[in-house]
Amino acid sequence: MKHVDENVLLVCSGGGHLRQLHGFAERIGYPKDKQLWVTFRNALSESLLSDRQVVYAPFTGPRDLRNFVKLVSLAGRVFADYRISEVISTGSSPAVAFLPRAAARGIPAHYIESAARADSPSLSGKLVSRDKRIQTYCQYPSWSDDRWAFRGSIFDEFVAGDVREAAPPPRRAVVSVGTQEGYPFRRLFEAVAPLLAGYDEVLYQTGDCDVSDLGIDGRPSISHADLRTAVASADVVITHAGVGAALTALEQSKHPILIPRSVRYGEHVDDHQQQVARELERRELATVRTPDQLTAEDLISASARSAITVVPPPLRLG
Repeated sequence: MKHVDENVLLVCSGGGHLRQLHGFAERIGYPKDKQLWVTFRNALSESLLSDRQVVYAPFTGPRDLRNFVKLVSLAGRVFADYRISEVISTGSSPAVAFLPRAAARGIPAHYIESAARADSPSLSGKLVSRDKRIQTYCQYPSWSDDRWAFRGSIFDEFVAGDVREAAPPPRRAVVSVGTQEGYPFRRLFEAVAPLLAGYDEVLYQTGDCDVSDLGIDGRPSISHADLRTAVASADVVITHAGVGAALTALEQSKHPILIPRSVRYGEHVDDHQQQVARELERRELATVRTPDQLTAEDLISASARSAITVVPPPLRLG
């Protein structure tokens, strides 16, 4: 049975895509009780969207055609069961399944390319942009054009804070790498573990990586609320260069150390994390290192720096 009330449909995959869309929904000003979300079920989505309507989609990895078919089927059911006034997505596979169907039904459809794409659209963005009825946006003015409009960035919410002089040496750390299935980031843990061995408190969120032989007591995943609390009390945050992980650190006024994943080592499907890291370093919001570059001095330097949350300009689509 179709629901009577109209909803704004917010659809995306997990991690950074979800964090960005959540932030954009706040900037646009959609009431919580009018938001209907479609995303993957995980610790982040369950925590971040606990007070919203959510339809959980089957997890669909890159080039996962079998589960993508399930997403397309789910899209049909959602549009049949709910009255949708507008659809917004930040990618990835759910965007391709839902936005063209919305456009075909005459529903305004918007695609905001992830801040992870500093040079050009992702594969999902390229696919979605073929449908001229879907309005598309980028988060970098450098590659905006007639097809891709620039309306601002999720990182506009932060500016670099002052460097604290004579800051005490860091004693508590958070190390987080997200939850990409099938893409362990062992190089990061091998580099970080010796540097943090003498710390008083370290939270390791390890994702899909076996770290038992490194003397690390790791947790594959952690709720967004628990991670946020741990980051807030940490002296230093070390993370992969995922947009969601970076936002978690910045929201808690931290200057994170970002270690981008590399496709060369089988740590991701491409090197877009290099783009995220480059942009945040340009804004002086993060320190960027490779695993073999990271030093104890980097931890001390990052712990003395901070990020400040500012009021970003409203986000207007259309």
